[in-house]
Amino acid sequence: MRTFTLSETVASLQPSGIRKFFDLASSMEGVVSLGVGEPDFVTPWHVREACIRSLEEGYTAYTANAGLLELRQETSRYLKQRFDVSYDPKTQIIITVGASQAIDIALRTILNPGDEVLIIEPCFVSYASLVTLAGGTPVAVSATGDNDFKVQAEQLEEAITERTKAVMLCSPNNPTGTTLSRSELEQLAEVVERYNLIVLSDEIYAELVYDEDYTSFAAIRNMYEHTILISGFSKGFAMTGWRLGIVAAPAFFVEPMLKVHQYAMMCAPTMSQYAALEALRAGEQDVVQMRKSYKQRRNYITKSFNSMGLSCHSPGGAFYAFPSIQSTGLTSAEFAEQLLWEEKVAVVPGSVFGASGEGYIRCSYAASMEQLMEAVKRMERFLQKKDRTLHALSKKGGEY
Repeated sequence: MRTFTLSETVASLQPSGIRKFFDLASSMEGVVSLGVGEPDFVTPWHVREACIRSLEEGYTAYTANAGLLELRQETSRYLKQRFDVSYDPKTQIIITVGASQAIDIALRTILNPGDEVLIIEPCFVSYASLVTLAGGTPVAVSATGDNDFKVQAEQLEEAITERTKAVMLCSPNNPTGTTLSRSELEQLAEVVERYNLIVLSDEIYAELVYDEDYTSFAAIRNMYEHTILISGFSKGFAMTGWRLGIVAAPAFFVEPMLKVHQYAMMCAPTMSQYAALEALRAGEQDVVQMRKSYKQRRNYITKSFNSMGLSCHSPGGAFYAFPSIQSTGLTSAEFAEQLLWEEKVAVVPGSVFGASGEGYIRCSYAASMEQLMEAVKRMERFLQKKDRTLHALSKKGGEY
């Protein structure tokens, strides 16, 4: 069989650690999954109906590369109304195939070979790989549990070199749920302005903030021209499978990004765009109800973790809890694997989100309350067995 030399860059990429556990869990019966970050809500019927109507009316052709103008206009209105940021729908917004594609085209547009991108960890697993694929160099900046995983401005500044081009920022954060306040964003903005950096602000979870009003990084003083805002419909609108994202930025970013988008993707799916149009126009109450439900689940799951001895901060947004499992003496991968095999509960080891995620696990509470209660019961049983094992070993003077 003929062999070929393939891309060394692609060969160096690691498969997603999230998918590894999801694939394993999906092959087992009776698993309660807190693994994959996907809403357990079905896309609201009126949104699905808008898609069906577009098909019935024959809207099956390509749209403009940047997306339906009508959808870009509605997106512009929405961003202004919700987050007080203004973007011209004709020149400053692209509808993408998910937020991941928006990040991809943004990085491919701004990076030259060797440019460094500061990535605040723990973080979504694709960030570093997308930087690498775009020819850049990912540089980890570790936020820690001691400060509820909130990166400090001085940490950012210490990581900057003459090669630093951009910062990847995600608030609310995946996997920790940490949400930065306006004052905390302002502190980071001072560093960004001082060193003239570009910020890719991943705001895909902006609709799912529970304790205070959300602040977009682009709305911070002097940050508009520094910011490429990434958003989409997957999380807040329960539209993961529709694959629709948003990138909004000053025209000098968007114009070259559109070239990358049109050659790689042509346009986002037409039927999905009509569904998104309905979601923006009439989906506010759907989002409110989902957010209310997630907040109840957050309160339950974080209280449960703390009660069973797994220290867990209260996440300000998204739908993830990130409890510490350091007290068990297990690594995050060992904990996740043993929990899956022994109690059939699927969680994601924190180590897949960066070195500072070690000692933690990501648990998605985008699951029904019944599933969460069952998961808590099984995890308590798992921890009790581990405690008995540790106690027995300590009496024998053994090691665990």
